[in-house]
Amino acid sequence: MNRSEGLIQRRIHGASSASNKVSDAGEDLSDGNAKQDYDHDADSKETRLTLMEEVLLLGLKDKEGYTSFWNDCISTGLRGCILVELAIRGRVELEKAGMRRRGLLTRKVLLKNGTPTGDVLLDEALKHIKETNPPETLQSWIDYLSGETWNPLKLRYQLKNVRERLAKNLVEKGVLTTEKQNFLLFDMTTHPLVDSSTKTKLIKKVQDAVLSKWVNDPHRMDKRLLALILLAHASDVLENAFASLSDDDYEVAMKRVRELLDLDMESESLKPNANETMWAVFAAFVK
Repeated sequence: MNRSEGLIQRRIHGASSASNKVSDAGEDLSDGNAKQDYDHDADSKETRLTLMEEVLLLGLKDKEGYTSFWNDCISTGLRGCILVELAIRGRVELEKAGMRRRGLLTRKVLLKNGTPTGDVLLDEALKHIKETNPPETLQSWIDYLSGETWNPLKLRYQLKNVRERLAKNLVEKGVLTTEKQNFLLFDMTTHPLVDSSTKTKLIKKVQDAVLSKWVNDPHRMDKRLLALILLAHASDVLENAFASLSDDDYEVAMKRVRELLDLDMESESLKPNANETMWAVFAAFVK
């Protein structure tokens, strides 16, 4: 594959924190590695970022402080990140498959634990899911949270100004700063990078996951890291993490990303300790 061709574009099916620390009160940690996934860096002094913030950070231009104007995937991808975060934190789950083994995308999203997470965006989405009766499918929630629906009654579920709100979180965490830039006909608030070490570590984490620390088994990978790779791809920002690689390492990294994209998400969701909601989000974005 020629490097200039970039990542394979995947059609997204059906869709065109205020706080540095997250309270773990009421966390449901019954899912095998859930506590490890949630608290894997709890004792670290490094800045903790949510999955949404990590994907946005990969997509932001370091000096310009905004995402590519040509990227029409990141908005929906960030909504997928929100649903995965809620799933990993034990707040939502899929309804049981039943005797007929319904597919991941046809099953409803159910409230598992209504305890607030402490993150404003997550809690806003959680509130919508909590108040919705009857429950909706995961694919529907991706559409609703993105505002991609023809039903005017569902537009109230749209999460607005997500990128700007995430960028402000990163400003509060000391990763970005805020500036005003003039774009001929209008002024725009931008958020250039000020803490390069955070983004450098994030990029290295992604690179290592598909190179030196590749485990060839998605269920042995940290759930957040697996989600970061797949949802960064869905948001069309993953290649930014591979820009510094040599041609040989790039080819290996891309090959392994394609292996993850080609997984049978339905089958993977049935394996021990699998988070079904997370795999359902993957299925929605790589179908």
